[in-house]
Amino acid sequence: MGRPPLVQIKRWKPPKAPKLAGPYARNDALAAAMSWGTPGVGPEDVAVDAGGRPITGLADGRIIRFAADGSAWEELANVGGRPLGIELFDDGRILICNADLGLQRLDPDTGEVEVLLDSVAGERLRITNNAAILPDQTVLFTSSTRHYDLEYYRGDIFSNTCSGRLFLFDPETGDLETRMDGLQFANGVAVSPDTTWCAVAETSHYRINRHWLSGKKAGQSEVLIDNLPGFPDNLSTGASGTIWVALVTPRVKAADLLARMPAGPRKAVWATPEALQPKPAHVGFVLGLDVDGKVVANLQDPSGEHVFMVTGVREHGDALWLGSLTDQAIHRVPLPAHLTAA
Repeated sequence: MGRPPLVQIKRWKPPKAPKLAGPYARNDALAAAMSWGTPGVGPEDVAVDAGGRPITGLADGRIIRFAADGSAWEELANVGGRPLGIELFDDGRILICNADLGLQRLDPDTGEVEVLLDSVAGERLRITNNAAILPDQTVLFTSSTRHYDLEYYRGDIFSNTCSGRLFLFDPETGDLETRMDGLQFANGVAVSPDTTWCAVAETSHYRINRHWLSGKKAGQSEVLIDNLPGFPDNLSTGASGTIWVALVTPRVKAADLLARMPAGPRKAVWATPEALQPKPAHVGFVLGLDVDGKVVANLQDPSGEHVFMVTGVREHGDALWLGSLTDQAIHRVPLPAHLTAA
């Protein structure tokens, strides 16, 4: 079976990519990362439980948990499909954004897996991607596209469908609300330190939006930071108050060029072997933002020798934990000293 056709092709004129200078200046901060090998490929996201044990999901559907000292790992369950974002409920159960199977909840003590939500109005969720859990245990989560499965996620970027959504879901009542629509490859979600708004990434539009959850602006959205130097993936909020951004790859000139092209050339490129299509750079890149969208941390590995294609970042204690869609390890790097939580 070949690739699905491109749908709803829309032209988009990306802004000129910022230089890797100033707040984005190249550095080798991620060279200090300590790597913990995983028993399979693709630990896309990392969560850390109350006992300091990192939890991640692998490409083969397994959810694993490391000992706090990294001495061993255990398989909690195989949830099937492709687990992406990982979050923890207050009671210790694990929320899984499964790209293929929707929202799942796993009891780490029993291994029981339940599907919380796999469709909206009779339409199967595609690329359930990332989530954040609010204090009342309701869930904000993204579905990246209405047209492509994860295997063909590039099709959504080629087409620029702007069909991603942000939802608010109550696992206990089943209540579901669409909070944002028309997002271009909706991805990471993080709740502000005061929980009045959330940040939502649009991967292939290189920006992060602010969506107000309460207050006078409740229901309204605005851009928090635009024209990022890379493709934003998962987001998270740390105890330091920092909103962490995993940049899976720096900007790719060929991708920006393609976005400006009409449907014909894009279809032609889509029909070529994947090896000939624009491809991500093999580097590591993480940013930290304050609540105004100002860059307060910039950690990179331009060589990709230590960390590459970061898709998830999580602050815990005095460290950041990094995940990758393509690596076979999670990584621990010291939290920048100026952000150490009090």
